[in-house]
Amino acid sequence: MPLPDPQWPLLESVAALADAPLGQIAERLRDATLPHLGSSALVIFTEDCTGRPQKKAGAEEIISRVSIAELDTLRGALSDETPWFGEAELAGRPRPVLALKHASSQALLVLTDPHPADPGHNAELDLVTYLWHLAARRIQEKVADAPPSYLLESRAASAERVRVTAELTDLHSTTLETLLAALRSSSLEDAAARTTVTDLTAKALVRLRTLSDRTTDLVEEPVATAFERLREDLRPLTRFSGIEVEFIEPPLNGRALPGEVAHAARAIVRGLVLAMTEQPDVSRIRTQWDCDGENLLINVRDDGRGKLAADAPSIARLDRRVQALTGQLRIDVMPGWGADVFVTLPLDLPARPAGDVAGWDLAARELEVLQHLVAGERNRTIALKLGISENTVKFHVRNLFRKLEVGSRTEAIALAHSHGLR
Repeated sequence: MPLPDPQWPLLESVAALADAPLGQIAERLRDATLPHLGSSALVIFTEDCTGRPQKKAGAEEIISRVSIAELDTLRGALSDETPWFGEAELAGRPRPVLALKHASSQALLVLTDPHPADPGHNAELDLVTYLWHLAARRIQEKVADAPPSYLLESRAASAERVRVTAELTDLHSTTLETLLAALRSSSLEDAAARTTVTDLTAKALVRLRTLSDRTTDLVEEPVATAFERLREDLRPLTRFSGIEVEFIEPPLNGRALPGEVAHAARAIVRGLVLAMTEQPDVSRIRTQWDCDGENLLINVRDDGRGKLAADAPSIARLDRRVQALTGQLRIDVMPGWGADVFVTLPLDLPARPAGDVAGWDLAARELEVLQHLVAGERNRTIALKLGISENTVKFHVRNLFRKLEVGSRTEAIALAHSHGLR
């Protein structure tokens, strides 16, 4: 019997990583890297996934506490794709880390407490770098080809993060501003202590507002920036086709787009342009974006023979993506004059009637627990309010996760919000 190829486990890891769904990217990447570079935890920070910018695996005490602010600071300190070993603030304290940045997506990989399986062997680090580049590209591809279910879940998660951050910012800003007013009062004694605490409080207020702005930046994209990225995306499609693509830019003061809308809009336009370039006698395509305050308005038009079929599989796939964001797609085909496609994408999640959760088949107690989760309450608080044990709350939460097909409290809350549960 021939001996197994020693490279077989590595090939299996690469195959598993290449086939990984978005929710399992971090776990698959950690499985692939551990034989070559040990670590206590693995964290990915990517702005391609606006609903879930962090993807984590490993030690719970690290992955449950690491923050976007820490990851953003670390990424900003990296000048290029060169692997960086050093100490960084992560999960609330300084830790030894290996950090790698992906050039095209600016995604960040962090391995905490790294220790190579073969010290001094650079091939181990080269392999980890290769696996990371594969994972980063996989994330980009999965987001670009996101199914309707992903778009809806991601958009709900983004909306929930903005809501929670805004509430916390309002709460802490009020506290800090009240404290500042008291400290600035000349009626208080000990001017030196008052000055020191005033400075610290002012800095804390600035930092809080900066973090709030950063959260918004992660889940929204200025419409002009989104359109410029579309222009860059279309260059490879049109460079050698001989077809002129005209871009009518949106107003610079247009409302910022939710990240999921921006991603979907670019993918829809790319798909339409590709379908139009495959028709005969097309020499010119015009794409235009506009905003009416509530919707992103997209128009793509060609000068072909008007042969673009509304029921073609490629158009049907694009229409499903539009419908996933509760939008509309309309095609006007004029034989001999070309095709005109209009797409409307709402910028806000649709309001649903409260309690639109019948399809989840929740028991009365499970619905009560879900409502308390949506209110941001922890298990102990829920147990006290419902007069049950904390273990019973955990039992109901596990059942909720199973019925809602989610893996975390954040996902459950986001999904509940998307169904109008408040």
